[in-house]
Amino acid sequence: MTAYRAGLVVALVVLAGCGGLVGDDAGPTAPGTAGSLPTETTRVSVTAVVDGDTVRVEYRNGTRDTVRLVGVDTPEVRAENDPAEFEGVPDTAAGADCLREAGTNASNYAKDRLLGRTVGIATDPNLDRRGYYDRLLAYVVVDDRLFNYQLVASGRARVYDSDFSRRASFTEAETGAREARRGLWRCVDPDAADWETPTATASPSGLALVEVHEDAAGNDNHNLNGEYLVFANRGDGDLNLSGWTVSDAAGRAYSFRNYSLGPGERVTLYTGSGTDNRTARYWGASGAVWNNDGDAVTVRTSGGDVALRRAY
Repeated sequence: MTAYRAGLVVALVVLAGCGGLVGDDAGPTAPGTAGSLPTETTRVSVTAVVDGDTVRVEYRNGTRDTVRLVGVDTPEVRAENDPAEFEGVPDTAAGADCLREAGTNASNYAKDRLLGRTVGIATDPNLDRRGYYDRLLAYVVVDDRLFNYQLVASGRARVYDSDFSRRASFTEAETGAREARRGLWRCVDPDAADWETPTATASPSGLALVEVHEDAAGNDNHNLNGEYLVFANRGDGDLNLSGWTVSDAAGRAYSFRNYSLGPGERVTLYTGSGTDNRTARYWGASGAVWNNDGDAVTVRTSGGDVALRRAY
């Protein structure tokens, strides 16, 4: 038996024992996704992030696999990018360099959202299970959201040209990101792109800012809890945030009170009002805080030292 056929047999055996790798659109609608989630997924652990659109996973039986995310293509980090593949990005050295930085941004985003976490994966009914390099072609579901779609909607990926079933909604999301010059689409004007701050690398304290949702649905001032930040503890121990402050570029500040974040835990800081709990804190601001056209998040310790700073 050739090595190729042997590998194929092993792959088929693994998939036969991992039911639920289906990708239809009959699942429940989820916020921030392409309509609905897959009805069935297979639970896997993400063991490595190769780049923004490729991850390595481990099944519950210990078998490992490489997953290529369906429908998306993030800029290369380790290889040369072809600006012609990204509509409007100039075919120049500046365009290529900008795309490489955008690729790093997408990889950081994938690491912050996926690495070390248990996620759901599902294949697409319109596609073969495996691609050219024998990687599993799949959607990734994390935090009740379709990660593939999030990459496109946030401008961290373009839509990959294939016949996947969710292509229409992905294309619409790409158009919105491109028109708003989000993410890699800043490279349409590479001299104006700013990639100085990686997406969400953890600070020495272990605190990471993993999501900025600055643009609430409708009027931001009328939907204050539609505006929020998500923090995570990437450290190995508890992180006491009591007395730590979160401020914007204008100096408006929120202070954590009597709060500790355990290792691996996340907390969402909403701009509006509500009842504080383990996973949600409320600023209680009277108006929107985070500017939709760019701002800076600064976190200081109770002693006044900068623990984390991120511009977006």
